[in-house]
Amino acid sequence: MRKKTKKRIWSILGAMLLILFIGFYFPIRIYSTVSQPTTVFVNPGDTITSVSANLLKKNLIYSDSVFKFAVRLNGGRVQIGEYDIPRGASIWKIASMLSRGHVALTSVVIPEGLTVLQIKELLNGNKELVGSVECDSNMSWGRVCDLGDGDIFPDTYYVARGTRRLAVLDLAYKKMQSIKSAFTATHRFPPAPLQSWQDVIILASIVQRETPRVSEMKYVASVYINRLRRGMRLQADPTVVYALTDGYGDMQGAPLLRGHLKIDSPYNTYMNKGLPPAPIANVGRDAIRAVMEPADTNYLYFVADGQGGHKFADTYEQHLKNHADWREIKKLNNPEINFEDN
Repeated sequence: MRKKTKKRIWSILGAMLLILFIGFYFPIRIYSTVSQPTTVFVNPGDTITSVSANLLKKNLIYSDSVFKFAVRLNGGRVQIGEYDIPRGASIWKIASMLSRGHVALTSVVIPEGLTVLQIKELLNGNKELVGSVECDSNMSWGRVCDLGDGDIFPDTYYVARGTRRLAVLDLAYKKMQSIKSAFTATHRFPPAPLQSWQDVIILASIVQRETPRVSEMKYVASVYINRLRRGMRLQADPTVVYALTDGYGDMQGAPLLRGHLKIDSPYNTYMNKGLPPAPIANVGRDAIRAVMEPADTNYLYFVADGQGGHKFADTYEQHLKNHADWREIKKLNNPEINFEDN
């Protein structure tokens, strides 16, 4: 008798679980009417009722009341934004996304070594962002309205589609400020004759523009620090390019000629001793680290090696030989160009 009773109890429990699964769990957590990925917008002023009606019209949910019930279980509200509803999404998943604000994201890549002008140009070309890169009289973005080179940290930023371009700049600015704060908190001193965070960023910006190779950065940094210690001019081509292009930082295919090295500008490190007055690009961690921890060398010169890297020298005689080798490589690669003026 006892065995039959236990068996009957288990049968009843099994039936109840099956009913619960069929009547509640399956339709709300598994069943889906979403046959293909769809983008949904929740706009300012939209209510749960209007959002539910829109989803029902698009055949993304099968029941208005079930969706509203799922929203109540997820907090009772829907958040403004753009949402990517994946194929096979259940009512529960959709309600959870809209209630928790899991909006559609886009990645904004800010490469290392770009100037503020180039970064703004990059953001303007991103069609998934909105708004201007410049402040107007009706906006209050604080420091972002007056960004200079060295203020932005190059990185990949994940933001909601439809984010303002100024908001992305604000993120990148605050990221650089956090890195600066972390540096200040360590009480580390930069290598002499550098004296401050600003000095580090200025030199790092030159290193960043000189080489894309992380493995070379500490050697390039050592060249410039050695030159500063000896009172030599840095003679860094990127600083001249910065001056020639009014801070844009790119000759856009035009060659840098010998005559350009005489441009009258505080950024021309062929004409002026010491560091330029401000950074010439926005830098990443590797360039900062290279300046803070330069290689221990006697190098005073470097020139391109024709393979994407550089040859370094501690004497002018060796540098002249390396430079002659580079000129021959350029002639072989571009026989139609006269390099005597370069």
